[in-house]
Amino acid sequence: MSQPKQSNFWNTPLTSSLIKGKDVRVPEMLLGYFIGPVGGLLSSGIFTSILNTYFTDVLKLNLTFLTTLQLFSTILIVIANLVVGQLIERTRVLAGKARPWILLSALTLSVASVLMFIVPFEGTMKMVWIAIAYNLYYSVAYPIYNTANSTLVAVSTRNSDQRGQLASFTNIAGLAAMGAGSMVFPILVSFALKENQALWFVAMLAVGIFTALAVFLQYKFSRERVTEELLSTGAAESDKPKETVSMGTQMKAVVSEKWWWIVMIFYLLFQFSGAIKNGSMSYFCRWVLDNSAMGADGWGAYQSILAIMGAIPMAVAMLFVNPLCQKFGKRTTVSAFLVLGVIGGVIAGLGGNNIVPVAIGVALKCLGSSPACYMILAMLADVIDHIEWKTGLRTDGLTMSIYSSLMVAASPVMNAVFSAILNMVGYDQNIVVGSGVQSALAQMGISVSYIWIETVSYAVCAVLLFLFFRVEDNLKEEQDEIEKRNKKTAK
Repeated sequence: MSQPKQSNFWNTPLTSSLIKGKDVRVPEMLLGYFIGPVGGLLSSGIFTSILNTYFTDVLKLNLTFLTTLQLFSTILIVIANLVVGQLIERTRVLAGKARPWILLSALTLSVASVLMFIVPFEGTMKMVWIAIAYNLYYSVAYPIYNTANSTLVAVSTRNSDQRGQLASFTNIAGLAAMGAGSMVFPILVSFALKENQALWFVAMLAVGIFTALAVFLQYKFSRERVTEELLSTGAAESDKPKETVSMGTQMKAVVSEKWWWIVMIFYLLFQFSGAIKNGSMSYFCRWVLDNSAMGADGWGAYQSILAIMGAIPMAVAMLFVNPLCQKFGKRTTVSAFLVLGVIGGVIAGLGGNNIVPVAIGVALKCLGSSPACYMILAMLADVIDHIEWKTGLRTDGLTMSIYSSLMVAASPVMNAVFSAILNMVGYDQNIVVGSGVQSALAQMGISVSYIWIETVSYAVCAVLLFLFFRVEDNLKEEQDEIEKRNKKTAK
């Protein structure tokens, strides 16, 4: 992907950025960091919410096979994200180092989103096809997009406030994609798609087309100002590309920084607990909640109700999270709201099969998680700047590839864990919704997966962040010193 700067491929009308200003403006935030990521993350949002249901109840795949596939794929996913991170780190073209991979994703991500829904075989060959298609998405296409997308915030600008806004827009996009997967798609499944594989394919083909268009918009309406700043120190004028810092050197820089470890552990707990909640949501709505008022197909509507009850507080929080973080700091704001999330989780857990208390608890839990969702990329970017101040090295590629590994691996790992839980508690794939109920043990396993694992994780994350994460204390002075160094180097 790397090539000499004099190549004019990135100067063509098709490939040149439409963002020219020094400061981040509304078109860049809206199209580059919201609409684009919504399209890029939409298939992931759908898969997180409903893919396991498609595997177990439409394709009738064996639960042991699913557990094995998802755990084995995690190894490939982590390797892929690390490789992509280094490819991004070694990419130096006029478009930047992450944006070229965003452009590639317009093709690869849209195609890979559809492959699991073709399935031209039966028996053993069906499992082989699913294993290949699953890994083409999770171990190839999605790591390329997600690592590049995650890197964009850190290289977009050094302005901390503007970076916080971009991080908010990016995470709002992720939540919007997740909302579409957990609100709209379940209704489509329960009332229309059901177990008709052909209809599933048509629906995902439409998603793939939207993904291609939206990701291309993201490429056109984004810009890497930090990358341009670093290139302007002299590497941009040289015929010889600047030597790339090795992954081993970057690794030494990040693992020696305690705040890097804290934010990564925080994100692992937050993301993985959220993944098992999302993966078990449709099962909770079908087998735990009392659906007698809406009939057998009403589980999709109940899932949408819970998703909406979670989405409304998240949308409202968009208005005040960034101002609160600017006034009180990310650490204090995020940890305080997580305590509220714990309270909401307890209310939801005590609600049993009654939709009303469960929905109230879910709303509070989502409100409590909103600052963490919106600010995680900004927190990571702050740590990256701090490491640059200490070592003189930019570690965007490695840090964001690990971040992306955690994000992408969360769903397959926790879906594998959930599949194993279903196997242990005796989940019966042959029971048709409305014709019977799962055992009390199966319902308990589903409830623990949907509510309690995430609730406990929020409590741990709140303590970890509030007591130990102090990167913001001297960040402004450190960023000013970095800027002075770069100006001195450029002279």
